[in-house]
Amino acid sequence: MPQTLLPPIFQRLAGANLAAQSAEQISLAAVPIVAVLALGAGPGEIGTLATAQTLPFLLLSIPAGLLADRWSRRRLMVLAEALRAVSLIALLGATLVGELSLTLLALLGFVGAAGTVGFSVAAPALVPSLVPNAALAAANSRLELARSIAFAAGPALAGALVAWAGAASAFVLAAMLSVAALALLLRLPEAARAPTRTRHVMEELRDGARLVWRHPLLRPILFTAIAWNMAWFVLQAAYVPYAMRSLGLDAGAVGVTLACYGAGMVVGALLASHVLRALAFGRAILVGPFTSVGAALVMAATLWWPSGLLAAISFFMFGAGPILWTITSTTLRQTVTPGAMLGQVSAIFLTVNTGARPLGAALGGVIGAAYGEQACLIVAAIGFCVQAIVIAGSPVRTLRQLPVTPVALK
Repeated sequence: MPQTLLPPIFQRLAGANLAAQSAEQISLAAVPIVAVLALGAGPGEIGTLATAQTLPFLLLSIPAGLLADRWSRRRLMVLAEALRAVSLIALLGATLVGELSLTLLALLGFVGAAGTVGFSVAAPALVPSLVPNAALAAANSRLELARSIAFAAGPALAGALVAWAGAASAFVLAAMLSVAALALLLRLPEAARAPTRTRHVMEELRDGARLVWRHPLLRPILFTAIAWNMAWFVLQAAYVPYAMRSLGLDAGAVGVTLACYGAGMVVGALLASHVLRALAFGRAILVGPFTSVGAALVMAATLWWPSGLLAAISFFMFGAGPILWTITSTTLRQTVTPGAMLGQVSAIFLTVNTGARPLGAALGGVIGAAYGEQACLIVAAIGFCVQAIVIAGSPVRTLRQLPVTPVALK
């Protein structure tokens, strides 16, 4: 794939994305820390906060996708980021006046996550209007690199700020970043879209679901993502207790192994353009799923050779390979989906993938309770093998390059 320069107009979106992703990761990490330190929250309360921060993905993704296809996508992103900024400023204000409570943290977490949903649905739908098709992969690589950097650095920065300067400092930085993202989005132009006939909401949902289900390229991408998310959260449900009980790692060492995931994401995003130039597109899209299989086998190897180093290598691989999958699968989805349906198709993927996560976590909890954490590692490895088989057996594998135009199904 030839090197493609991204247009200057895209740089504003890239900057807004970096600022928004950083604000999100800093706040997501700071809230539970503050809840424990300031409010004495335990596992149950932290679980409630996590639920409040994830529930909008299930409740609001589809409505946001429909709105993205009916309304200005830039305006939706502006509104979404404004919601996040308001929630962060309110968190800062409550911290400064000493009025924090678990209820308020949950409510503001829900509002901030609602902003994240709107941003996450509208951004990939907007990208094809800002860059030519030949530059889609490069644009998605830039956006995912920003997400990877935020994912790797945000939690560490939040923890350091809370420890050194108090809770308010983390919320100050997150709010400033969110406001900066909002300012960049306000300066982002958007090409006018051709007017479309307004249809009933259920009709639009049916057509979006029909497109994803019947499309020979979209359907295997969706099933692969579902299997990956379920396997990943089975592993996540068991890893920390497994690492401490079976691998003999202390809390600090566990944190280091988990941080390798973010480091892998950064490396994978940086290498994405080189991989896409070196391989046919169908082969490049397989790298993530098969790297995940390798990572799962490395983690399973710790059952016989207990080692924190092997666990760290596994998490690094889980970060580096799947980030390339995210870039390539998003690019393919943007290419084959008609422009008028980009929002709802993005929302369908976001909703289904998010729904697979609690199912995977629950499955991991059940298996871990009944058979031990070790069994979760085996089940997760099987799940990762399933997702690789699904995508390898699909027409996606045979793609030499991206399809030229979207395919409209009858």
